[in-house]
Amino acid sequence: MDTTKPLAIEARGLVKSYGETEVLKGVDIAVPEGTIFSLLGPNGAGKTTTVNILSTLIPAGAGEAFVGGGDVAHQADEVRGRIGVTGQFAAVDDLLTGRENLHLMGRLNHLGKQETRRRSEELLERFDLVDAAKRTPATYSGGMKRRLDIAMCLMGDPRVIFLDEPTTGLDPRSRRTMWAIIRELVKGGTTVFLTTQYLEEADELADRIAVLDGGKVVAEGTPEQLKRMIPGGHVGLRLRRAGQVEHAAKVLGASAFDAEQLTVQVPSDASVDSLRRILDTLDRERVEVDEFTVHTPDLDDVFLALTGRAETAA
Repeated sequence: MDTTKPLAIEARGLVKSYGETEVLKGVDIAVPEGTIFSLLGPNGAGKTTTVNILSTLIPAGAGEAFVGGGDVAHQADEVRGRIGVTGQFAAVDDLLTGRENLHLMGRLNHLGKQETRRRSEELLERFDLVDAAKRTPATYSGGMKRRLDIAMCLMGDPRVIFLDEPTTGLDPRSRRTMWAIIRELVKGGTTVFLTTQYLEEADELADRIAVLDGGKVVAEGTPEQLKRMIPGGHVGLRLRRAGQVEHAAKVLGASAFDAEQLTVQVPSDASVDSLRRILDTLDRERVEVDEFTVHTPDLDDVFLALTGRAETAA
């Protein structure tokens, strides 16, 4: 984590129970400004509860949280003025035009008429909705509705945005368009807190990921750090000479080799030190290599290993 940046979101020891069911059991989260943080976990892990606490929708049973510099429990109004929230389904009014939806958000954010118009036109252009501005969202595609939803979220110029499964139901092209929009938001200094059912999406976007299971954060780090936690990573070698395969396998501590295919598989966590050791050994033993590939577990492997479930992170 970048400790040089101030924190946009910080939670310490969040606890939440519903009756006798303890949903959160001491959750700690730290998100630097201008980054994308993704929270993953199986159904019932406590993701929605965490987001609802951080966005001031429900109180925590214990612990404390700060968003945009404000205490979510004691400065809820100030926090709400600094955040934007979009849910799994676009919260647009199908009876209003796209432009009218933005104007409504301007009024709800207490913007003046002139500022509301200025922000609306700026966001319509930014999200490629100018041609659709006079139409109602009922005529929009799923991707267009999502873009309008985020544009509405930005009318108040929030410093922190909570995106709850922003690409659910979108086709691959619309998903990638949404990814580009999210990256642009972060380039502008916005902090994004992302929950998603697509592990590929978290891998593609997030600077850091936390895996929540049973009300606790069971792992946190960059996507690459999380992948290295899971056994199964290896380096694949294709040698130039068949006579060197068995020797290479022995000196490298290979997990498998095939003399006919000239291949050797060496366990590795893909860290720089691990790769350097392999390269140094190859050089010292004068083993000639035609192909060198690094294989690491993906986030699906990480999710399964950490939560014990094969289901998605929805």
